[in-house]
Amino acid sequence: MSDNFMAYDTHVVGGLSGRGANPFQYILSSRQSIVCSEPLSDQANLCLFKNVRPNIVQSIRAFRVLDLAQEAKRLDQHFLYASCSDVQTKAELLSTITASFLLPKQESKNYDALYDNLTELIRKAGPQPGFVVVLEGLPATQKFDKEARETLLDVFREAAEFWAKCDVDFRVFFSFALSSATPAYS
Repeated sequence: MSDNFMAYDTHVVGGLSGRGANPFQYILSSRQSIVCSEPLSDQANLCLFKNVRPNIVQSIRAFRVLDLAQEAKRLDQHFLYASCSDVQTKAELLSTITASFLLPKQESKNYDALYDNLTELIRKAGPQPGFVVVLEGLPATQKFDKEARETLLDVFREAAEFWAKCDVDFRVFFSFALSSATPAYS
């Protein structure tokens, strides 16, 4: 069985170019014209997070982004998606996350500001139903090495702890970009 998602409608793929906003939101808004090669069964869809703690940061593993988005919608939770596969540095990554999550740009300079935006800023907006966050294609470059990735993920882990204290689900799923520049022996 394949977990690949296939879009058969060319206007979905073609409509992504030139979009400044979150491209995944465009895909979701066009989902009437998307045909999944192997959709989840109703039973599997009802319990997608059955074995996932409510406040966790974990690898995306067997989950598909579309399934996570649909589960967030079913649970009436916020879905935050950032495609980070084209970034190379910390500054570019923070800028991408800030733009994708529609956070204030002036606060996108460092990890402390990102944490404040993911926690206090959102909490001040009122009661929250929960969050499903996807960070797809985190960079694996010399300018953004393993230590930098772990520091970023620590920000999201601390945000998950913050929301756990508020009894709000905050699930973060991430994947790493495959870098062709990385030697096979490293």
